[in-house]
Order: sequence, then structure tokens, then C-alpha cells
Amino acid sequence: MNIAVIIPAFNEEQTIYEVVERFHEVLPDAYYVVVDNCSKDRTSELANKALLECKAEGTVLYEGRPGKGNAVRHAFHTVDADIYVMVDADLTYHPEDLLKMIEPVKQGKADLVVGDRLSAGEYEKENKRPFHDFGNSLVVGTINKLFKSNLHDVMSGYRVMTRQFVEHTPILRPGFELETETTLFALDNRFRILEIPIKYTDRPDGSDSKLNTFRDGAKVLYTIFRILRDYKPLIFFGTIALFCGILGVALGSMPVYEYFKYEYVYRVPSAIVATGLIVLSGMFIAILLILTTIKNYFRALFEILLIKRGSPAFNSDVKKKIHNIAA
Repeated sequence: MNIAVIIPAFNEEQTIYEVVERFHEVLPDAYYVVVDNCSKDRTSELANKALLECKAEGTVLYEGRPGKGNAVRHAFHTVDADIYVMVDADLTYHPEDLLKMIEPVKQGKADLVVGDRLSAGEYEKENKRPFHDFGNSLVVGTINKLFKSNLHDVMSGYRVMTRQFVEHTPILRPGFELETETTLFALDNRFRILEIPIKYTDRPDGSDSKLNTFRDGAKVLYTIFRILRDYKPLIFFGTIALFCGILGVALGSMPVYEYFKYEYVYRVPSAIVATGLIVLSGMFIAILLILTTIKNYFRALFEILLIKRGSPAFNSDVKKKIHNIAA
């Protein structure tokens, strides 16, 4: 199986050479793709130098749209491989863990293997940003409860993926939500996920993190909002409908009581607000029913697509179409 190692990089001149060098020592036959994501330093130059001096097969791509999601998407659309490895360019992940991460994919036991930094306490020990630990725990806890899973590290940037998983996973977000987004897609579409504990080292001195605690914290909260809205519309809109319904009944109970007792409504504003809340509750119930039906329909279409993509007849038809287009 041919393996592609995808390394998105933004201003990583201090570490990119060593990352390529160390990973090439462990996996010399892989194809290395460094994606320069709008770097203002010598990242591209040093990446090319590393590939040349290590005699590694590979290339340096340039992605002008900022964001890790854009960089990885560019690589996935450009490089053809049986197995894809994604690793950050900041020297925080260790190539010694790569072989044990690749093996389950080679054996057909997993579609997505995630390097788990958290189970062994490596990330907590090395990470100097406590709010990041809290953000990780918040997102992982939400995902595990909603999907009844037992994941530990949803945001790890060290991943091994099958060709089928890469081909079928859309990358819709441009930035660091990439890892969470792909994990959610895998869970929702029943791809096999395996987490393997790995070593983790914080960035070397002088190498600055591109993450911002508060900005990326806001993205984490928005990610949780999106998880509920996009993947669990029944829970998201059902909760809003229930809240509006209970509040509407509570506000409307007194006007109803007054009408039956006095044959007159004294709390007209409460009656109007209560009516509006009950109508909103009904609207949200209708929305959740429609979105749940649509979601189930597209999930069925996705399953059919997966089956067809795996059949020899389908692959033959695709090859014929590609040949005809080329001709």
C-alpha cells in the first residue's frame, strides 16, 4: 500500500526540516506532502531542502487560503494514496508511534486511527495552556454523550486514514475544527475509529503556537452548537420546542385561569406571549421532524454510495468514464 504523509504548515521554519527528516527515517517509502499555508517565513524553502537532502519522495504544495482545513483539503484533492497520514509540523508528535498507528489500517481493522495524547496524561503534562484541557474535555464529553461513544482525544492532529474515508469525508470548515469535524463525520456514518495512546511533546522553545485560547475557545463552543444542530436535530430542536412549550404553558396558565374564574382576561400581554411561545414550539417540532427525515434520507444515500464504490462493477464504470473523458 502506498502511504502519503500530509504535513500542513504555517510559519514552521524552526521545526519543518526535522519533522520531515524524522518521519522519513521511520517511513522511508512514504510520499511526503508539506502544505505551506500562507507562511511568511522560510517554511517552503526548508521543506524542499529536507525532501531533497533526505532523498524523500514528495512535494511542497502552497495553499493561499488560510486555515488548516483548507491546507489538508488541498492535499487530499491533490494526492492519491491508499493510506493517508496527517501530522502537524510543530514537532509535537513522535514518528516512533506511526507504525503502530498504520498497522490497524493496513489490516483492515480501522478506517480512522487517532493518536490519543490524553489517555496516558502526555498532553496534560506537556501542555502549558490549561483552558485547552478544559475545551478538549468539554467537546469530548459532549460527543461521547450524544453518540454513545468512548473517545478520549477528538482534537488530536495525528491521524491515519484509509483512502475510502478520505474520499467520502467532506472538509467544510477552513480552520482547526478539522479534527473534530472528521471525527463527527466518522461517528455519524459508522466508520471504524481506533484510538492509540501516543507520546506528546510541547513545542520547542521559540516555536509559537498558532492557537488562541479565547478565539479558539469560542470556536469550540460553536462546534458544540453545530454538533447538536447538524448531527442531532432531534435533540437540538426538540429541546428548544420543549422549552418554548413549557414556558408558554406556564405563562398561559394564569390568563386561562382568569378567564374561567372571572370570564375576563386581565393579563393580556402574558396571554399573547404564551400564544407566541406555543406557536414557536409547534414550529420547532415541525423543523425537527423535517430535518430528521432529510438526515435519514441522506444517510441511506451515503450507505448506498459506499456499497457501490466498493463493488468491482462500479469501479469498472468509473474507470470507463474517466477514460472517455480523457479521450
